[in-house]
Formats: sequence, C-alpha cells, structure tokens
Amino acid sequence: MSSEWIEWDPSLDVNSSEDVAAFLNAVLELGDPAILPDALGVIARSRGMKAIAEETGLGRESLYKSLSKSGNPRFSTVVNVLDCLGFRLQVVPAA
Repeated sequence: MSSEWIEWDPSLDVNSSEDVAAFLNAVLELGDPAILPDALGVIARSRGMKAIAEETGLGRESLYKSLSKSGNPRFSTVVNVLDCLGFRLQVVPAA
C-alpha cells in the first residue's frame, strides 16, 4: 500500500472572522515574527489577494512577495492588510 501526500492549502480553512482571529493569535503565540507575513498571505489568499492589493494600494505581485515565507513586509503593510481584513493590532500586558 503506497501513501500519497496531498498538498494542503490553509487558505481554504480560514473562512470566518473567528477563524482568522484564531489563526493569527496562534501564529503570534508562537513568538516567531518571521511567520506572520506568511500567515497574513494565507488569509489574503483566502479573501482574494487582488482585492486586498487594490484596497491597500499595493501591487498584487509585491503583496504576494511581502506576504510569503521569505517576505519581509514593512510594518505599515502589515497594518494596512490587517485593516483591510477588518482586524487591528492590540497590545496587552503579558501574562
């Protein structure tokens, strides 16, 4: 019996605002800021990268690159994408 790996696209599983919030909070809890751009890219793909690029005023290809595993977006890009998605950053005291 042979096994096949199926490529999983997490953008198919972040449909609701609650899903997005849970996904981003889980990513942030990991404490590795390098994975946040890719996580935002997953969400942007689920919502439509072209629409987000247009709303944020960024080029689609530029946004794809910024929100990839090797991306290094500006803080303003992160904030603009979050705003476009209907989210905002909030600072709370560490537990």
